Formats: sequence, structure tokens, C-alpha cells
Amino acid sequence: MINNSVKKEKSHSQDKNFSSYKKVIKGKELDQIEELSIKIDLLVELLSEKGIINKKGYTNNLMMRLHQTSKAKTFEEMEEEI
Repeated sequence: MINNSVKKEKSHSQDKNFSSYKKVIKGKELDQIEELSIKIDLLVELLSEKGIINKKGYTNNLMMRLHQTSKAKTFEEMEEEI
């Protein structure tokens, strides 16, 4: 029970610190997309440094997935127009 309340306090404290950090950056808050992008980039870097993932392989797979998704969206839009 005590551990749960400590974890909740820690988590809340970390969220609060992260929120204040966003406001400090040149007095401008990041939007959700920018924030998510930074988090993912950092996660990939950390996983790569630990040898858990191959960063080059991840990047290649990511580019392929983005291309496939973009093509699929284009086809969907074309079908809607028809």
C-alpha cells in the first residue's frame, strides 16, 4: 500500500517536472506532435545505445512503413473521389 502511494507521488512529481520543463524552452511550449517526436527519438537512441535495437534497421523499417501508409492513404483518397 505504501509503495503504491509513493509510486503515484513520484509519477505525479515527474509529470509536474516535465510540464514545467516544456515551458522553460525559450518560453514556448511544444505541441503534442513535437513532444511525442522528441520522446520517440530519445527512446530509440537509448535502446540503440543499450544494444537492444539496431538504429539503422529501425530507421529503414520506419521509412518503409511511412511510405506504405502514405500510399495507402493516397489510394483511399482516390477511391473516395471516384
